[in-house]
Order: sequence, then structure tokens, then C-alpha cells
Amino acid sequence: MTEENNTLVSKESLWYVDNYIVLIDYYDRTISRIAARCVRSGNIALEEYKFYPYILDVLEEICETGNYIIEHTELYPYVAKKIAGGIDALKRNLSIYQQELTNNQSPEMLKADPNEANKMNEVMSNFDKSTDPTAGAGMNIDDLMNKLMAEQNAGNNADNNPQQ
Repeated sequence: MTEENNTLVSKESLWYVDNYIVLIDYYDRTISRIAARCVRSGNIALEEYKFYPYILDVLEEICETGNYIIEHTELYPYVAKKIAGGIDALKRNLSIYQQELTNNQSPEMLKADPNEANKMNEVMSNFDKSTDPTAGAGMNIDDLMNKLMAEQNAGNNADNNPQQ
């Protein structure tokens, strides 16, 4: 254990600061390398690279490690010594990494989020379902054809009988 400003900090906790720095360097180098491979592979998008989920895994580890550091204020003096700009710079950069992770989450990562169902329900509840073009999506072909024919007949009847 190390003592800094009368606060005990374990070597395990200090490891998080060093690991965060290593992870960020590794992530930057990996992105550069994969971007070059994408160019050589026909200028494909980074998201189309077959090992792209690994990048998201590294991003997730960066975010977890950064969040651990932020939650443990006893590490702040060490962050100030190791990261230019100190804890404020770490928080700014971490928010960028978190946004990047959020914007690129895989379906598996979304399933792991316990609040994802609530988020999706909230988004989906804002749509007008009365004109949903997929309303018959679960029907068998005969039921779907009958429904379409009934809608067409109803439309034709309305056109022929404007008084109704």
C-alpha cells in the first residue's frame, strides 16, 4: 500500500491508472493499424472489418477502467502525475470513448444492457402505428392476401360510393 495525502492506495488500485494509459495507447495504435488494413482491403469501412468487435471490447475495457478511476478519488493525485491535464482530461477523454462505444454497440452488447428494453420501448412508442406498413408481417401468405384484398375492396367501395 502507498500513502498519498494520508490516503492509503493499494497497488491493485494504482494498476488501474497504469492500465488506463496502456489501454488508450493500445487502442490508438490498433485503430491506426486496422484503418490501414481496411484501406488495403478495398477501402472498407472500419465497422465492416471482420475483427471490429474486438475494437469495441477494448473500448469497453477503457470505459470500465476509466470509470473505476473516477469513482476512486484517492487515485486523483496519481492521475495528475501520469496524465497531462489530470482528472479533468481523463473525464473529457473518457466521455469521448464512452460516446464512441455507445454509438457502435453490437446487438450482443445492447442485449446485455438491462435498460435497453425500456429505451427501445420508449423510442418505439413515439411512432404512429395506425399507418404501420408492417401490420401484417406475422400473417401467413393467405391471411395477408385476404387482408390486402379486403383493404383494396374497401378502397374501391369508398371510391364508388362517395356518400358513405
